[in-house]
Amino acid sequence: MIIVNTVGFETLVKREMVRTFSIINQVIWPPVIQTLLYVFVFGLGLGSQIKNMPAGVSYAQFLIPGLIMLQVIDQTYSESSSSVFQGRFMNSIQELLIAPLSAIEMILGYVVAGAVRAIFIALLITALGLVFVHTVPTNWALYVVTIALVAVLFSSLGIIFGLLAEKFDHIAVLTTFFITPLVFVGGVFTSASQLPALVQKILLFNPMFYMIDSFRYSYTGVGDVPLALSLTVVTVLAVVSFAVALRMTATGFKLRM
Repeated sequence: MIIVNTVGFETLVKREMVRTFSIINQVIWPPVIQTLLYVFVFGLGLGSQIKNMPAGVSYAQFLIPGLIMLQVIDQTYSESSSSVFQGRFMNSIQELLIAPLSAIEMILGYVVAGAVRAIFIALLITALGLVFVHTVPTNWALYVVTIALVAVLFSSLGIIFGLLAEKFDHIAVLTTFFITPLVFVGGVFTSASQLPALVQKILLFNPMFYMIDSFRYSYTGVGDVPLALSLTVVTVLAVVSFAVALRMTATGFKLRM
């Protein structure tokens, strides 16, 4: 994957970042405020009654990495999908199609912007975790790698559904019926080790579980499944989603009217 048109690629990334910060009250502050509410209600309120968390951490400290991954997944998908669909809806995406940008450069532009956005949001919430529950990652390399893989996965899914959608409501289908339910039951609020045996087995079929578990490992140093397994699952999903998004873009799927 060699980027030939570096100017065009960098311009696309900058455009996406400018778009993000121009609607900062919709993209950045809502997940931060929502996380604060979760921390106060669940972590510091109800969480004080929950004992025996993995790695000997408090429930609030256990909760923070799950909340970070929750917001990274949600915001990465929603922003990339809405950006692509809005470009199609307003025909502004035609500017990209006539520019000397290859399909791989276009996709990488959206994905890199999504990764930068994800890391920025994650760092803001990490700072909240430091201030309110006194917890920080113990493995920063794993912290960044996991966020980057998840950002690639959900930026690619956002591109795919941004191309498939015929109206804005279609973008929300994946979020409403798949992403949100799977994330909430994927280990954000509970450890798999504390669930009934049957539920633990069912949880292994939830892809969000592996993302949350590998990211929590960067904080606590332990996980419910081997770290190598979690990273492998996330990497495979990211590669497949990226390949599908690239193929759809290269063939001009719903791009050339």
